[in-house]
Amino acid sequence: MNSPDTRIDPTAESIRAASCADDYDPNSMPVDKARAFIDRFVAPVAETQRLPLRAALGHVLAEDIVSPFDVPLADNSAMDGYALRHAEVDGRDGVTLKVVGTAFAGRTYAGAIGPGECLRIMTGGVVPAGLDCVVPQEHTRPGDGVVTFGAGIRHAQNVRYAGEDMRRDAVVLRRGQWLRPAETGLLASLGIGEVTVFRRLRVAFFSTGDELVSIGGTLGEGQVYDSNRYTIHGMLTRMGIDLIDMGVVRDDPATLEAQFAQAARAADVVITSGGVSVGEADFIKQMLERLGEVVFWKIAMKPGRPLAYGKIGGAHFFGLPGNPVSVMVTFYQFVREPLWKMMGRDPLPLLPVFKATCTTALKKAPGRTEFQRGVLSASADGGWQVRPTGEQGSGILSSMVQANCFIVMPEAQGNVAPGALVEVQMLEGLI
Repeated sequence: MNSPDTRIDPTAESIRAASCADDYDPNSMPVDKARAFIDRFVAPVAETQRLPLRAALGHVLAEDIVSPFDVPLADNSAMDGYALRHAEVDGRDGVTLKVVGTAFAGRTYAGAIGPGECLRIMTGGVVPAGLDCVVPQEHTRPGDGVVTFGAGIRHAQNVRYAGEDMRRDAVVLRRGQWLRPAETGLLASLGIGEVTVFRRLRVAFFSTGDELVSIGGTLGEGQVYDSNRYTIHGMLTRMGIDLIDMGVVRDDPATLEAQFAQAARAADVVITSGGVSVGEADFIKQMLERLGEVVFWKIAMKPGRPLAYGKIGGAHFFGLPGNPVSVMVTFYQFVREPLWKMMGRDPLPLLPVFKATCTTALKKAPGRTEFQRGVLSASADGGWQVRPTGEQGSGILSSMVQANCFIVMPEAQGNVAPGALVEVQMLEGLI
């Protein structure tokens, strides 16, 4: 039975009160402080459900999984070959043993294997007690009812021992594990057909702006097609989230307020693009002050300076910038991990970061963190090298198409010379 549908409630502490802390500066919030601030107020959904194994793919486990038996159940062969006692060959070359039978996959050989004897065995066949190694058939010289072995045979070679994969009563998957194909395969290997998972997170999203036109419409002067909803849809879909696409909303106060209220009632999280910068057409800030507890920042980063975060009713709210690259950068830096946490996933996945040699000069002024789009590749010396994709403007969405990583340039860093080490944050498989 499903548990009650409890909406995400981060803490009793007010988000707005937290924003008044001594180290809060809305004009130059560092990236790490903004991340930490958001993390304080998100928690997993409370509702769980029992699902068949195939339907559970992409969900997050809400229970520990304990192995009901040893895996494998018995010692078995990893190869087609011959099972024998290592002591009977023990480094000698040209030892010949009598073949007394065959052990097939999934079967136990019932006969006895005496001194000077061995057993033909197939991959997966149970290794009888007393035999302790398997020699692949291609490393032997079979004869008429006998087989001759060469030197170099090792004790326990090609034997998969009972419980070496999973021990009976051991916790093999923990609450908070995201169920990928490997996890569902493991559960199937234990004969487990149903699991308890957290329900999927519900996210409503829409774009704002009179300049936006949905695909299929005709562009007027100064208008552009709305790409942000498609990138947001793609990023959320890859996370296994239930989506509510609410389209494009015009810069009209009454319409915006109604859309925000509807989204907050329907979803756990509301994500918008556009309308969070300072401008005479940006009605969102004033309107959200009436609907919930929302703080607006100017993040010390490039691209993606404007960002809004808070709560509208029972829903979390992320207000992303309007420029296409800024939408993707701010999503990966500020939204992705909080969503994983709300989904119940633990430990929280971090985008991999490591060092690579930059092949070209990079311009960077100290004072803010930059996420330049880069192409990471193997270098001739066996290491890693990275180059920027080219123009780094926040409206150049093609830079995200070409990129497989961010070049992360910390706040205090200045220009980068060719050959210098830089931090890279992998994107491949995420975008």
